[in-house]
Amino acid sequence: MENNDKRKFSPLLIIGLLFFIFGFITWLNSVLVPFLKTACELTNFQSYFVTFAFYIAYFVLAPFASGIIGKLGYKRSMSVGLWIMSLGALVFLPAAAVRSYPLFLIGLFLLGGGLTLLQTAANPYAAVLGSPESAARRISIMGVCNKTAGMLAPLLLSSFTIKKAEQIQLQIAKTGDQPFLHVPLLDELARQCIVPYVFIVVSLFLLAVWIHYSALPEIAEEKAVVSERFSLRRYPALCGGMAAIFFYVGAEVISIDTLINYAFSLGYGSDQARWFPVLSMLMLLAGYFIGIWGVPKHFSQRQALSVSCAAGILLSGAALWTPGAVSLFLLAALGLANAMIWPSVWGLAVQGLGQHLHIGSSLLIMAIVGGAVLPLGYGFAADRIGLQAAYSILPVCYGIIGLYAWRNGEVRR
Repeated sequence: MENNDKRKFSPLLIIGLLFFIFGFITWLNSVLVPFLKTACELTNFQSYFVTFAFYIAYFVLAPFASGIIGKLGYKRSMSVGLWIMSLGALVFLPAAAVRSYPLFLIGLFLLGGGLTLLQTAANPYAAVLGSPESAARRISIMGVCNKTAGMLAPLLLSSFTIKKAEQIQLQIAKTGDQPFLHVPLLDELARQCIVPYVFIVVSLFLLAVWIHYSALPEIAEEKAVVSERFSLRRYPALCGGMAAIFFYVGAEVISIDTLINYAFSLGYGSDQARWFPVLSMLMLLAGYFIGIWGVPKHFSQRQALSVSCAAGILLSGAALWTPGAVSLFLLAALGLANAMIWPSVWGLAVQGLGQHLHIGSSLLIMAIVGGAVLPLGYGFAADRIGLQAAYSILPVCYGIIGLYAWRNGEVRR
């Protein structure tokens, strides 16, 4: 028994490190959105092409991820994903040197593409290394790794970028209506992200090499006596899970990546604003620990999902009708509601996939495209009806996810 536990613990430790990388790279966007908005002189709508370029890669490349995993296996696919991410971070260096927003977006697309392959390979590990009933618990443990990185990422990158952006905005204001004086200041601001991304490039490359030569075992997918043709119609929980992931990722990205800009609009300075994504991550961590404690001993994955969606509707609805500062804290508190949605949906959606696990995983990863589409909708609305009113998209997202929790229970009965 002890050897069996050790065999399971070592892979989970490696996967936990990979989830840390997911979180660190993903939640850098919460700082990149306001940073590039200033450095590249963008509107709200244009600035959310940061999240669009990053998350659209999941939709475009996830179908290929399934095929790559089928040929290379899960372990080697993780290494390839990390190498692609390293290339994407490398593109940030010339992008910062010449202050090119399109180049930044190309780098973000490559980072998202590498993460697509990495997540398609890594998420099934957490789901299948144990009983199906406790899958949400294991994915919650991975979520702790993810969101711990998510707390560190905005603090570290903002120390290079956001404070400098605030200083340069003040200098630009002093120069008045003289655009030729703005250009060198903005060029200087863009170059602030070169040093942190050099560290990211090197770290991702070395981690890829380590994973390639590690003792991480392959997942043994169930083999049918007769190979079955995959059909979505046979897996209603997977179909609903794709829709739930689409709206969940969109809601989570909006509820975190918009907080710094919203805090700026309420008069907070950079030193205060950068802490709101961290507060949201702390709430996410609290929710994950509740999931680790409670699933499946005290409540089921579906019950956790239902309660999370109800909390999301209540908190986001209240944020629309409360004064600015209070609404900001309510939006940060959505982290508590968000925590158990991803692990619960994954735990429910992949049950019974058997030999089609890698296909189901790639389809769920494709659904992360919600993080590309919905924040653009938020940015479009924010330019027209205001930042606070644009959050009206959030209760709709949580309501749709809640329908999946209810429908999934009906299907299983």
